[in-house]
Amino acid sequence: MRTDKTDLVVIGGGPSGMICAIRAAERGKSVAILDANRQLGRKLRITGKGRCNLTNDCDVKTVLQNIPGDGRFLYSALTRFPPEKTMEFFRSLGVELKTERGNRVFPVSDKADDVADALVKRLSALGVHVLRTRATKILTEEGAVCAVETESGTVSCRAAALCTGGRSYPLTGSNGEGYEIARALGHTIVPTRPSLVPLESGDAYCAEMQGFALKNVALSAYEDDKLIYKEQGEMLFTHFGVSGPLVLSASAHMRRMGEARYRLFIDLKPALDEKKLDERILRDFDKYANRAFKNALDDLAARSMIPVLLRLSGIPEDTKVNSITREQRRSLVALFKAFPVSVSGFCPIDEAIVTAGGVCTKEINPRTMESKLVSGLYLAGEILDLDAYTGGFNLQIAWATGHAAGEAICADE
Repeated sequence: MRTDKTDLVVIGGGPSGMICAIRAAERGKSVAILDANRQLGRKLRITGKGRCNLTNDCDVKTVLQNIPGDGRFLYSALTRFPPEKTMEFFRSLGVELKTERGNRVFPVSDKADDVADALVKRLSALGVHVLRTRATKILTEEGAVCAVETESGTVSCRAAALCTGGRSYPLTGSNGEGYEIARALGHTIVPTRPSLVPLESGDAYCAEMQGFALKNVALSAYEDDKLIYKEQGEMLFTHFGVSGPLVLSASAHMRRMGEARYRLFIDLKPALDEKKLDERILRDFDKYANRAFKNALDDLAARSMIPVLLRLSGIPEDTKVNSITREQRRSLVALFKAFPVSVSGFCPIDEAIVTAGGVCTKEINPRTMESKLVSGLYLAGEILDLDAYTGGFNLQIAWATGHAAGEAICADE
């Protein structure tokens, strides 16, 4: 089957794809979205644990500071569609917003479905066609897009937007197929890797403490001997290593996994410097002067962590507290201020929140998101070699690049 010609075919009904389609349709272009999922925005609907941290209430400079790779590529798109306009856009769709810690922006309802449904409603109002099928190939004539081949036929078009996402959450359709379509058209694919992902560790005590959550701790990450990340918040020990918000953020800074050595250190008592912590330990030791060391940490640490602290401290657990030396106490203080966790690797990419790597941005026009290799081919969102830290910045990349593409498509008219 070959359909009537449409101006634009958007491949992928995620955040970048939907906003691209909306902006193009608002400009009077005929648009079709290809997505094999039962619902559009399937991955969007599970982001932020189903709450959807849809952007960050900050300026463009701050967004760029939270993009560890080629943030300069995004300057034009973000300047024209910054977080302020993202929030304005969603409010215009009837989504009430709120700002939480770290300037993270969520829907007031705390429902990611409300964000996705608002986009779907706008698409419908604009007459955008949704075709429940998968794209297999983009066809070209004389170096320009002319059609998109799908599993159920060919759709003739004047432009195509590849918005298929990366490799994370493959069950939502984000399985990396877009990379192969782009590669077939001559684009370079920067090797992909997980980002914002739990970390594996060879330390047996992580599994020993699995399920134990730490709150109000400070996590430092080192690449070889260089500090690359430090933040305070929450994390979790698991059977494979560590997870939780702090760990996911730290993983985004680990861009040389397999080449460099990565280590984590947890400050279990960030509110106390070493001197004050030592004074606190001394008070506890005075309180439990006649106890064995193994029974003197109940006020300082959680029960599930005490056996590990005892071993790593190097102090025999049956030592009487009143006989612990100043040097031994210093070792204990150092352990509380820098509890070590070795990193052996990332968890699999299908457990990552976002994919790092993707289509090389040097081959994309940063103002329009059009391919420099194929006329009428546009790329937006996670398929590009762009990723950011947590806090709504990755979705802001999707909104800004998708909007830029939708604004530029068939603009020569």
